[in-house]
Amino acid sequence: MHWYVDVLKKYAVFNGRARRAEYWMFTLFNLVVSLVLALLDMALGITPVLEVAYTVAVLLPGLAVGARRLHDTGRTGWWQLLFLLPVIGLIILIVMLATDSKPANEHGPNPKEVSATPAR
Repeated sequence: MHWYVDVLKKYAVFNGRARRAEYWMFTLFNLVVSLVLALLDMALGITPVLEVAYTVAVLLPGLAVGARRLHDTGRTGWWQLLFLLPVIGLIILIVMLATDSKPANEHGPNPKEVSATPAR
């Protein structure tokens, strides 16, 4: 749950890096909430008002964490536009998002190394 809240705290932060766990836990929680809201909309017999409102609310944080995740793999956030290509673009994007972190790059230090150092 804290991964989801951390992403929302960085609502529109497109710079920096995000670990795989941060991105994928946010995506998983986002999917579960969307499914629950879709089921709730169907149960209430209304148009998908709740689901659409939620989707609009988390669109910007979703794009931001995606850009930070791509920064962590040494790529620019613009690679998210591959999502617009049917099937093959989505597959390539998923592979990029699942790739392990790269060493320190122009977007900052490796978040795995930063979190591994003991706090004083």
